[in-house]
Amino acid sequence: MTATALPAPRTGVEVGDRAATAGRPPRSENRAGWLFATPFLALYLAFLIGPVVIGLLISLFNTTTVRSGIGSWVGFSNYADVLTNADFWASMWHSALFTLLTTPILVLLPLLFAVLVSRLARGQWFYRLAFFAPYVVPSAAVCLIFAFMYTPETGLITNAFGWFGLTAPDFFGSTSGAWFAVVLLTVWWTFGFNFILYTAAIQEISEEVYEAAALDGAGPWQQIRMITVPILRPTIGLVLILQVLSSLKVFDQIYILLTGGPNYTTRPVIQYIFDTGFSAYRGGYAAAATMVYFVVLVLVSVGWFLVRRRNNSANT
Repeated sequence: MTATALPAPRTGVEVGDRAATAGRPPRSENRAGWLFATPFLALYLAFLIGPVVIGLLISLFNTTTVRSGIGSWVGFSNYADVLTNADFWASMWHSALFTLLTTPILVLLPLLFAVLVSRLARGQWFYRLAFFAPYVVPSAAVCLIFAFMYTPETGLITNAFGWFGLTAPDFFGSTSGAWFAVVLLTVWWTFGFNFILYTAAIQEISEEVYEAAALDGAGPWQQIRMITVPILRPTIGLVLILQVLSSLKVFDQIYILLTGGPNYTTRPVIQYIFDTGFSAYRGGYAAAATMVYFVVLVLVSVGWFLVRRRNNSANT
């Protein structure tokens, strides 16, 4: 009988190396992952990171679109001009005012309709389609439709005020009427996106939770208040920050419908950047204004992230 040699015991170093590499994918998988991600990374660098770097560079020069080259070096004088320009701060206020007018409506109203639609036994698909359909319509088409409905004496919305014995505001000639016009347009146009987000979140709530609450004697309103709304708090937070950022970046509907009027009293900051860069041909100044507003949006996002993280830490 021949003796068989026993395998040598594993040392602690070998065991540790095996444990460290147990959860790592092979190098071939890492290489394949980078290859698949390369097209996205190239597009991301070319169309997102690249324009930011170019804009930051141009903001330090006296660049204009009426002559070639990036112009002469001016350092931070463009930023000083932006921060001391009253028109820039007026346009910042207009963007903030639009955000204050639209965000509460577009956060709470879709939530209400999503909850009501979820209580229907049949036909939910129809309401989802009807509410979301306007969101896929191009902004130019939406603005042209509403401009026709806002037409004095013949417009549908203008005449609707008369049906109730009210005087229609001057949608194009007064500041208050212009804000009313653009807010109404925005609510109708973008309502469906937030509605779909809420609807998707409500579908994730188990029916067993509602059945148990019904057995305990909870009515529909109590179920909504004690079950639906608390579970939807993360989604409400997501919709809130997305809506704030979207409203702060408003441009299309105000520019097409009102051109920032009357007398620039509704011009948002992005239109101000557009006007100074492409109408006044001050490319370097417009780039500096863009960087300033970019920092504002980043600060809003970071502030919201810190608040959410603190709340999550407090809850845990």
